[in-house]
Amino acid sequence: MTTASASAPAAATAAPTGRCPVDHAALAPNGCPVSARAAAFNPFEGAYMQAPADYLRWAREEEPVFYSPQLGYWVVTRYEDVKAVFRDNILFSPSVALEKITPASPEVLQVLQGYGFAMNRTMVNEDEPDHMARRRLLMDAFLPERLIGFEPMVRQLARQTMDRFVDRGRADLVADMFYEIPLTIALKFLGVPDEGAEQLRQFAVAHTLNTWGRPTPEEQIEIAHNVGRFWQTAQRILDAMRAQPDGEGWMYDTIRQHLAHPDVVPESYLRSMMMAILAAAHETTSNATANAFHTLLSHRSAWEALCANPALIPNAVEECLRVAGSIIAWRRVATADAVVGGVPIPQGGKLLLVQASANFDPRHFENPDEVDVYRESAVEHLTFGYGAHQCMGKNIGRMQMRVFIEEFVRRLPHMRLAPGQTMEYLSNTSFRGPAALWVEWDPARNPERLAHAPAPQLAAFTIGPPPKDGITRSVVLQAKAPEGEGLWRLVFASADGSPLPAWSAGAHVDLVDGGYRRKYSLCGHPEDRQHLQVVVQREAEGRGGSRHFCDALQVGQRLQLAGPKNLFRLDESAARYVLIAAGIGITPMLAMADRLKALGKPYTLHYAGRSRGQMALLPRITRDHAGHVHLYVKAEGQRMALPALLANIGAQDRVYACGPGRLIDELEALGTAWPEGVLHYEHFSGEGAALDPAKEHAFVAELRDSNLQVQVPADRTLLQALQAAGVDVPCDCNEGLCGTCEVAVLDGAIDHRDKVLTQAERATQRRMLACCSRAAGQKIVLAL
Repeated sequence: MTTASASAPAAATAAPTGRCPVDHAALAPNGCPVSARAAAFNPFEGAYMQAPADYLRWAREEEPVFYSPQLGYWVVTRYEDVKAVFRDNILFSPSVALEKITPASPEVLQVLQGYGFAMNRTMVNEDEPDHMARRRLLMDAFLPERLIGFEPMVRQLARQTMDRFVDRGRADLVADMFYEIPLTIALKFLGVPDEGAEQLRQFAVAHTLNTWGRPTPEEQIEIAHNVGRFWQTAQRILDAMRAQPDGEGWMYDTIRQHLAHPDVVPESYLRSMMMAILAAAHETTSNATANAFHTLLSHRSAWEALCANPALIPNAVEECLRVAGSIIAWRRVATADAVVGGVPIPQGGKLLLVQASANFDPRHFENPDEVDVYRESAVEHLTFGYGAHQCMGKNIGRMQMRVFIEEFVRRLPHMRLAPGQTMEYLSNTSFRGPAALWVEWDPARNPERLAHAPAPQLAAFTIGPPPKDGITRSVVLQAKAPEGEGLWRLVFASADGSPLPAWSAGAHVDLVDGGYRRKYSLCGHPEDRQHLQVVVQREAEGRGGSRHFCDALQVGQRLQLAGPKNLFRLDESAARYVLIAAGIGITPMLAMADRLKALGKPYTLHYAGRSRGQMALLPRITRDHAGHVHLYVKAEGQRMALPALLANIGAQDRVYACGPGRLIDELEALGTAWPEGVLHYEHFSGEGAALDPAKEHAFVAELRDSNLQVQVPADRTLLQALQAAGVDVPCDCNEGLCGTCEVAVLDGAIDHRDKVLTQAERATQRRMLACCSRAAGQKIVLAL
C-alpha cells in the first residue's frame, strides 16, 4: 500500500469580518483585521500552560497561522506548517530562540551588567554556517554507541532513589526523584562537578522566566540577580575546567575543540554554552518525565498496558512526548518575505512555533486527543524540533524516561495519582513541567514484598526511537466471511474488550501473525469503536502473507495489530470528488465514499473488477452509495475509460484512486495536465522494492547538515544505515509504499524504487525514499 499526492500549500484562512479588536495600524503588520481570538491569545494565562493543545484548538481548526498583538509574534499551530518552518533554517532563522519575550528594562540591564553577564550565541540560536560547523565538531558524545554507557548508571540511580521511598506509600516524584537524577546525569555527561542541586534549580527557573516569561517589573529585578549569579557560577565552573582540560565529559570535549579550532568554537561560545547547557541539559528531561508520569497515571488503561507489556514502554515515551512534552513552543524569525500555511509573513516577522499544538493536529495524527501507547506514529512528534536544529540531547532524555518507567512498572505497578492535587506550572511560552507530582500506593502490595510476584520481562535496551516491532496490540478475530472469489472479510475486536482506536477514511492497519506483517485498509464504520474491519485478497503466487491471513487465521484466534495510521488522508475541503478503485483497491475508496456521504459532499465512485464475484463489498456499495457508484465489470464487457471520466477535472476537484500499477500509471499520465494537489493515489503492492544484496552495490551517503559520511553496504538499505548512525528518519512500511522515510537529496543520481513519488518528482532528483531507493552511483548527498 502506498500513497502519493501533489500537495498544494494550505489556503490562507479567511479573515474574520466585523470591527477589528486592536489598533491594527500599530499592532498588526499586515493591517486589519486581527481576529478577536488572535487578539486575546495570551500564553501567560493559566489555561495555556495547563493544556496548550486545547488552548489552541480553535487556531488549528480556524486560523492556523495568526498574528498575536500581545506577543508581537506570528503563532503557527498546525503540524505541517511547524515542520516546514523548522526545515528551512535559512529563511526562518533561529537567532531569536533565546531572545527575551519580555524586553529588559534599563534597571534589569544594569543589574545584569553588574554581574558581567555576556550571554552570546549558542547552537540553539545561531545561523549557518556557524551553527553546523560547531555542531559537526561537538556531536560525537551524543551518538547512540556513546550514550548506551549511561544506561546502567541511570538504572542504578533510579533503584537507589526508589529505595528511599518505596516503602513509604507516598512521594512527590518531582522532588524525590525526577529532578535529582536528570541533574546528576547531566552533570556527569557534561563533566561538571555538582555545585548544589537546589541552587542550580533556582538558577534554571530564573533563566526560563528571564527568557520566556512575563514577570512583573519587580520580579524582573529579582530574576536578573539570579540570572547574574547563574552566569557567574557557570563561568567559575568553566574556568576551573579550562585550567585542567583533560577531563571527561562533553564540556571538556568542547574546551578541547576550542583549543584546536578557536575560530569555530570561540571563547564567547564556551562561556554562553556553559550557562545554557547547565539549564537545558536536565530541566527538559525532568519536566518531560514528570509530564509523562502524570499523563500515564491519568490514563489508567495506558499505565496498565505498560505493566502488562513493558515492551511498549519505548513507544509510550514517544506518545508522552507527543501528548505532554516539556517543550511547548520554539521561535524563529523570517529573513525575507515568506508564506506559512498560506499566510504572508513579512521579513523580520517573528514566529512562535507551538509544537504542543502541532502534536495534536488531526491532519497528521489519528485520534490525536487520545493517549495511545500503541500509536505507531508517535515518534513523529515535533517536541524535539525538526531538521538541522533538532535537539542533540533527545536520546539522553528518551533513555532516562524509559528507565524510570521501567523501574516504576517493575516495583510500583499499583501506584496512583494522589487525589485532590492541582498541577502548577511556571508561567512562560515554551517550557512545561509540574512543580510537584504526588503519588500514593499501598506498600503491602509492592511486588518485591510478594513471594511469587513475577518480574516483568524488559526488552533489550536500545538508544533512539522505539523499535517498530514492539508497537502492537492484541486483537481477536471475531468474524470471518467470504467476500467473493479469493476474498475474505476479517473483523477484529480488542482481546480485552476495551474500545479500539478511532480512525479516518484512508487509514490502514498492520496485521502481524505467523511471521507475517501486512498492511490492509480499513473499510468498516469509524464510529464502531468495538471492531476494525479489513478485506484480504488471497494471492496464490504472493509472498505468503495473504494466504496465511485467509487460510490459517480462524475465528477466535488472537493476533497482533498495529495502527490505525493514515497515509492516504481525505482532503475534506474540495468542491467535488471522483473516487476510482480497481480490485481490492475498493477498501479505502469505500471508506472515503462513506465519509463524503456523511459530509454531504458531491462524489462519484468508479469501481472496476474482473467479474462481480471478484469485486469485494459489492452489496454494501450498491446499497449505501446508490446513485453515486458506477461499476465496470470486465466479464460483462465494461471498461473504465479514464480520459472520458476525467475530462472536466478542475482545481476545486479531488481525484482519489487505489489499484494496480497500470491504473495508477494511466492516472498519473492524465494528471500531468491537472492543477497541483488534485490527484491522490495509493498502490496496494510493493513489488520490486525488496533488497537483493547479490544485485546491489555499496555507496556512500554524505549527510551535509551533520557532516557525516555513512557507508551503505550492499546488504543494507539507506534507511538501515542512517538509523545505525544515530540519525532519526521515521519509517513505516519499509517497502517504498508510504512515503514516511522521504529524505531530501542535494546531489547525486537516484535509483528510485518506490511507488510514492510522481514521475515529475523523480525527475527533479531531489527526493528519495530511504527504505528502498538507492544511489545510482557511488555517492549521494542528503540534506540530513
